[in-house]
Amino acid sequence: MNIIKYRSLWYLISVVLIGASIVFVAVFGLKEGIDFAGGSLLVVRYGGQRPTPVVVENDMASLNLGGIVIQPVGETDMSFRLKDMDEETHQKFLQQLKDKYGSITELRFDSIGPVIGQELRSKSIFALVIVFIAIMIYIAYAFRKVAVPIASWKYGFITALTAFHDVIVPIGLFALLGKLHGLEVGTSFVAAILTVMGFSIHDTIVVLDRVRENLQRTSGVFETIVNTSLNQTIVRSINTTVATLLALIAVYLFGGASVRDFSLALIVGITVGAYSSIFIAAPLLVTWYKIDSKRKAIKSAR
Repeated sequence: MNIIKYRSLWYLISVVLIGASIVFVAVFGLKEGIDFAGGSLLVVRYGGQRPTPVVVENDMASLNLGGIVIQPVGETDMSFRLKDMDEETHQKFLQQLKDKYGSITELRFDSIGPVIGQELRSKSIFALVIVFIAIMIYIAYAFRKVAVPIASWKYGFITALTAFHDVIVPIGLFALLGKLHGLEVGTSFVAAILTVMGFSIHDTIVVLDRVRENLQRTSGVFETIVNTSLNQTIVRSINTTVATLLALIAVYLFGGASVRDFSLALIVGITVGAYSSIFIAAPLLVTWYKIDSKRKAIKSAR
């Protein structure tokens, strides 16, 4: 299978995915959960017939909470998002719900101040930046003995680039889903993104390491060696990804609402990661090699 031959097609697919994701983030932005934005989130389950959000909002108007966002969840649950609420107000709110609608079960209550939310957001961004830098340094060190025909730091750069490719797509998807369905991101989403980066780096290193081994063992055309390395690792990459995705799909379908968004981010990110490790990382090595060869030829001609 000549994967390298059709690298222009693989690049086009990735450019479309990345471009669409960046547009979604730029236009819609990410809808921040209370982890980042601060505030309170209450989720309850109705024992009887669940009223509409408009009816509930009117019934709770006497508390003068202001800025409350009410959303149905599943068939029996309802979430209430509002400004930071102390424990006394929380109990009054819950009691009024019980007085109005009878059997009410509290499933979740989280309250985070805006200062803590900003701190969590800053630390999450800092963690992502540090991970990207650490990836480049580590891969450059691991491939330090492979300087011909591609410098070791380029392996690190390509690995970081594919990791960015793999995380920007689920981020773009969540920006779109946040606009269409109110999907929020919080610390669990950051954990999912970091996990996706880990899987992406692992898959990419498996491919690039096989390229490194074949460069040391054999000689020949660089493009041919890279394509051979891909064919030697593609089955392993696909099998590992499919096994992981089967488990994640089960979690998404049967794990409940609390882990559904987390598993969705992992499903999308790991799928894209499997694609990039096979169809983007190694082909980029060949493209970079050809660009360097042309530059050297031009300098020699001068």
